[in-house]
Amino acid sequence: MTDALTRQVHALMERVAHDVVLPRYQTLAAHEIIEKKPGDLVTIADRESEAMLAEGLAKILPEAAIVGEEAVHADPFLTERLGDALCWIVDPIDGTRNFANGRPPFGLMIALAEKGETKAGWIYDPLQQRLCHAALGTGAFVDGQRIAARATGETPPIAAISLIFMDDAQRENVKTNLAPHYRLADIPYCAAEQYPRLALGINDVSVFERTLAWDHAAGALWLNEAGGKCARPDGSPYRVDEWDRKGMIAAASPALWDELAAAYLIRPDLCRAG
Repeated sequence: MTDALTRQVHALMERVAHDVVLPRYQTLAAHEIIEKKPGDLVTIADRESEAMLAEGLAKILPEAAIVGEEAVHADPFLTERLGDALCWIVDPIDGTRNFANGRPPFGLMIALAEKGETKAGWIYDPLQQRLCHAALGTGAFVDGQRIAARATGETPPIAAISLIFMDDAQRENVKTNLAPHYRLADIPYCAAEQYPRLALGINDVSVFERTLAWDHAAGALWLNEAGGKCARPDGSPYRVDEWDRKGMIAAASPALWDELAAAYLIRPDLCRAG
């Protein structure tokens, strides 16, 4: 992917954040926050952001399909486009729960995939004006500076593990096999923040149960390009067209990934990696 493409996508994300997202931050009325299903919120800002991002991305690469989180909610069959020759994947506001409650973190996430493989990803934090981006095979960047993932150096390592979408058996697996070997940290309820934490020396490892493309395509690529590791518990790579597959491990280094995967797979019957 070219520098020109990154500049175009970055400019679009900045414009949408400035025009749509930030004006709604901490100003939402009650009727502008909707519960799609229990615990799953959407705001008017999510919908307006996705519409504006989709319009802009269609101009940048007209030949690419566009799969956005809110569009999929309206038409689940759109997930079939994730394996297209080219596909934009859009999370208009990642961390909607935080945004709706008037607190950080939250961000905008865009990825570009080719036949199910993520080729480029962008994560924009409007409050910090921080852009994390990566293209396959070219490294990971923060605000234009190439970065290398670093661990916290803590003993035991720091783990941010989302239990939200795990069933009771999986939670017990985490408590029995993982928690004793890690210091558990609060999760930010925002993949746009969790992935940077894994590369920037704040967290060492994470486990995700739900792995929807708009939540993970950009971040998984960015972490891998930074020299960390993000993959399915069995070691297979993350693909956006495996939209209904569950389970993923992310770590600041391959060694930390291996250690967590070994512990996580002690009870493969509880992990539901596939």
